[in-house]
Amino acid sequence: MTQEITNWRSLGGYIGAGGKKVKDGMLFRTGQLFDLTAEQKADLQNKYQIKRIFDFRGDKERSEYPDYLWDGVDYVVLDVLKAAKINQASVDEIVSGNSKAEEDMLITYEELALTDSARQGYHDFLLKLITDPVPMAFHCYAGKDRTGVGAALILKSLDVSDDQIFDDYLKTIEARKDANAAIINYLKDKLTPAELDDVSIALTVQRAFLKRYYTTIEKNYGGFDQYFVKGLNLPADFKKQMQKIYLV
Repeated sequence: MTQEITNWRSLGGYIGAGGKKVKDGMLFRTGQLFDLTAEQKADLQNKYQIKRIFDFRGDKERSEYPDYLWDGVDYVVLDVLKAAKINQASVDEIVSGNSKAEEDMLITYEELALTDSARQGYHDFLLKLITDPVPMAFHCYAGKDRTGVGAALILKSLDVSDDQIFDDYLKTIEARKDANAAIINYLKDKLTPAELDDVSIALTVQRAFLKRYYTTIEKNYGGFDQYFVKGLNLPADFKKQMQKIYLV
């Protein structure tokens, strides 16, 4: 059996509006598509039949860890944290052991809701889902923060319950367990114990992080329905279109 790409999973199967299920085989979240095995590459093309990849990473991340791409795949770059003043989600910040990981992560989630680059990036991302729906994968570096927000936005648009959304978000803890342990092991002789603790925080997710995203949207827009239209400048019937396409 092929080893799955780190933090790869489908959003299919969750229960959304009217008791309908999110369609399987269309929406996949993942970590970066770098250093894949031959079997993993084949799975992207054949098993999952991915037609489009959304990459939420910055310039440096993409140049250092380029995605696996193939003829015919549509590769869309959306640097959602380009305008962020604090970007705790980038690979360099994650492994820096900067002693403010938890605080910076909370600020990063506010920026994922409010900065121009985030709102433009998620606008482009979600609009593409209704104008040209194809099997797609979306990711950042670890597939947890920028990707976690993208998944939450999709699931909120489909009226999936918050309990299910947080369950999906927190699956990253187990999904990245081995990859995170390898990073900590690599850094253990380069950082102090306190710095390693901060890296451990930055490598995973906490309920409080996504909760901060929720409260930021509530505070500034009054809720996700208003955020889709006023914050992300999506069509007034955006949710209706999403549910028509992705619920069965």
